Amino acid sequence: MSKFWSPFVKSLVPYVPGEQPKLTKLVKLNTNENPYGPSPKALAAMQTELNDNLRLYPDPNSDLLKQAVARYYGVQGNQVFLGNGSDEVLAHIFHGLLQHDQPLLFPDISYSFYPVYCGLYGIKFDAVPLDEQFQINPADYAKPNGGIIFPNPNAPTGCLLALDAVEQILKASPDSVVVVDEAYIDFGGETAITLVDRYPNLLVTQTLSKSRSLAGLRVGLAVGHPDLIEALERIKNSFNSYPLDRLAIVGAAAAFEDREYFDKTCQLVIESRDKVVGQLQAKGFEVLPSAANFIFARHPQHDAAGLAAKLREQGVIVRHFKQERIAQFLRISIGTPEQNQALIDGLGDL
Repeated sequence: MSKFWSPFVKSLVPYVPGEQPKLTKLVKLNTNENPYGPSPKALAAMQTELNDNLRLYPDPNSDLLKQAVARYYGVQGNQVFLGNGSDEVLAHIFHGLLQHDQPLLFPDISYSFYPVYCGLYGIKFDAVPLDEQFQINPADYAKPNGGIIFPNPNAPTGCLLALDAVEQILKASPDSVVVVDEAYIDFGGETAITLVDRYPNLLVTQTLSKSRSLAGLRVGLAVGHPDLIEALERIKNSFNSYPLDRLAIVGAAAAFEDREYFDKTCQLVIESRDKVVGQLQAKGFEVLPSAANFIFARHPQHDAAGLAAKLREQGVIVRHFKQERIAQFLRISIGTPEQNQALIDGLGDL
């Protein structure tokens, strides 16, 4: 039936999301979901909104949430863009800001959706190799480009780029959009949103899926200069004027207001991460320094695919990537203390 497809569809290589198993007894440490539930205030706000008003369209501008984000980060409402998860926000960014004659730059080991979007929108790209320690070297991006994008912390490595290094990349490409994808920034990094007023070429994206435990709600955002935001609004309103539903708007706004719960759960994840790193190192694992809610680890004596299979037999799922440079690493999400212990027990005596 592919004869009915548009020609470009045949050459697309889609993104492959992490497995979402149907079995409920598995310890699921493969998709970086937060082990702690959403803010009770967010749940209460959504329950209140669950009423007859669902027959009405939501606010197309999501002003309640835009203002909550603007207050939280100390920016203006016209510096905030919202979408149906950060993946949709990123799609609009690739489409509206990164289609240029020069190639887009991003790390060779990074979020695997980036080359997918390049294929979808016909964008030339140059995958810039991480160094031997799997770190981003800012000097490698100081060359002609049609834009730059990288996660910070990077994924799947978890390695953090310091804010002064981010600024170094911005200064070297003042005529290109630099996108800092901060899906995991709240687990140990410092947001680049503090730089947006000084660098009109900076766009920072975030998600409520990780640190605010709302992966099931699909809310993402971008913060930057109003000119960049206007481009995204034009794309969005040519694509889907209502990307966020009524429940998502009030729930996400309440999550941003509940700083106490946010700080507490982020700290619990950080403490668990540090403990798991120590336990894995005691078993002989090499673990990259992580500022995310996951770790990236390899064992010098054991094949990563074999370890992943062994863990699965014990009911623990982790993520294994087949890309050549990282084929011996496992990406392991941080779970509850009980889930983390199941991981350690599942590895047994290596």
